[in-house]
Amino acid sequence: MTGEIRGATCAEQAEQVMENIGAMLAAVGVDFTAVVKTTIFLTDLADFAAVNEIYGRRFPVDPPARSTVEVKGLPRGVKVEIEVVAFGD
Repeated sequence: MTGEIRGATCAEQAEQVMENIGAMLAAVGVDFTAVVKTTIFLTDLADFAAVNEIYGRRFPVDPPARSTVEVKGLPRGVKVEIEVVAFGD
């Protein structure tokens, strides 16, 4: 995680966001199964299907509670931001 924005499309950015989340979870000794709630912020809800497909690969069974909202803008001009709440042992 370098802080560098990767990807021009929302799907490319969502893939990187999920990679970053996976790395942060691993750093504290858990994985995506520890996630209990997510909030997805999109600058265009038309990107929902693409992001949902990428998201679904990380949560194939018993996905956490989720909210998805469209926002006017996100920091640094990104198209997607995902917030997670996770609990570990």
